[in-house]
Amino acid sequence: MTNQRNTVFYTGVTNDIVRRTFEHKVKENRRSFTARYNCNKLVYFEEFGDITEAIHREKQLKKYRRLWKQELIAKMNANWKDLSEGWFDRKELEFAMTLKILQ
Repeated sequence: MTNQRNTVFYTGVTNDIVRRTFEHKVKENRRSFTARYNCNKLVYFEEFGDITEAIHREKQLKKYRRLWKQELIAKMNANWKDLSEGWFDRKELEFAMTLKILQ
């Protein structure tokens, strides 16, 4: 995940990428890293059949330098497009954000 200007990176593991992306986009946890730094754009992901492998890869990615991460993302997503575009209805996101504000 990154912000709109692609200046901040967040790396994490989930067993449900659609649900987790939605949570980031609506700032499910206002105090989370992604909420504080407005990381709501999915620009890269990898899929694993085994959680142990996924956690190992997450730890690897977190150790890499910024330039290496940028190159990795660019290989899969040269235009840094939000890969979750079309996953959610805009009104659904707006409604969820409104509910978060009211809480």
